[in-house]
Amino acid sequence: MIQFSDEFPHPVGLRYLNHAAVAPWPRRAADAVARFADQNMTIGARDYPDWLHIESRLRERLVRLLNAPSSADIALVKNTSEALSFVAFGLDWKQGDQIVISDEEFPSNCVVWEALRPQGVDVIQVSLKGLDPEADLLAACGPRVRLMSISAVQYASGMRLNLPRLGEGCEQRGVLLCIDAIQQLGALPFDAQQNRCAFAMADGHKWMMGPEGLGVFYCRSDLREQLKLHEFGWHMLEHAGDYDRNDWEPARTARRFECGSPNMLGTMALEASLSLLEEVGIPSVANALAERIDWLRQGLAGIDGVTLLSPGAGERRSGILTFRLDNRPNPELFEQLKSAQVVCAMRGGGIRLSPHFYTQTPVIDDTLSLIRSLARG
Repeated sequence: MIQFSDEFPHPVGLRYLNHAAVAPWPRRAADAVARFADQNMTIGARDYPDWLHIESRLRERLVRLLNAPSSADIALVKNTSEALSFVAFGLDWKQGDQIVISDEEFPSNCVVWEALRPQGVDVIQVSLKGLDPEADLLAACGPRVRLMSISAVQYASGMRLNLPRLGEGCEQRGVLLCIDAIQQLGALPFDAQQNRCAFAMADGHKWMMGPEGLGVFYCRSDLREQLKLHEFGWHMLEHAGDYDRNDWEPARTARRFECGSPNMLGTMALEASLSLLEEVGIPSVANALAERIDWLRQGLAGIDGVTLLSPGAGERRSGILTFRLDNRPNPELFEQLKSAQVVCAMRGGGIRLSPHFYTQTPVIDDTLSLIRSLARG
């Protein structure tokens, strides 16, 4: 049985509630990196084939995490922004084309599309404040809309969208669906096929509990060759490793988006972290996370002066809970929480708390007690 206190040996008194930003690594990820560092120090790359085996294992774990049809649909990328840029600057846009996004997106899923304006592409921002945000997003998909790019979970409010409904609606309208899955992948079930998405991407350093600098890009097989390539190198070739060939072509798989040498150190860490998620099981991860969010929500709702900014409906909840305290400006409250070793973030007009499935009872109880004390003045 997994002992979470062994995997996450946090210092006494630390209340880590910031997985929506950068998550701690489990011990097994740190151990994997330490072994890798020792190998590099002592024997260098003598066992490089073994490293490639671990990389292949990582790809297969990502296939299962996204329910992608095949590892051929998976590229290992630097981050979400890089993957979004592959889409934005890979598609063949025409003057007057339109893209639909929400008005609550993280900058990465906003500026990349606005950067297409010089090509005559318009970006339509849709409010998510209505009673039926999916209907509002789909209603904005007129005849000139070619793509909808949406976060599965909004980074500030934690609002979770109905992705299968958006996928079906986009498919009916001939619109490509691009999903920024960074606030869902590793926390809640994700199904690229059920969501009918054309593209999906996420960094590994949040809910997947891996390092910064390594993420995943899912590209539907029929669209791979439609994305114009802008990065070239030895690794993205169909015959990578055959250095004597004079002819070349991009890989037929999503490896075509991986231009050069892989982030092997990051691979060691992320593969280990995903092994923990697989051992626990994503449904169990999601249930445990929901219990902790309910616990925080109920505790905060009972404190005078607290306003909850995250959606309350069960189908809208995620691993993010954002609130504000009437008698404390957000910067002041954030600094007071930080001083008490509560690791959180200021987002969306409030303080964002984001536990994970392993978060222990004292972390939540102590945080609620502290907020309760601050609310009393």
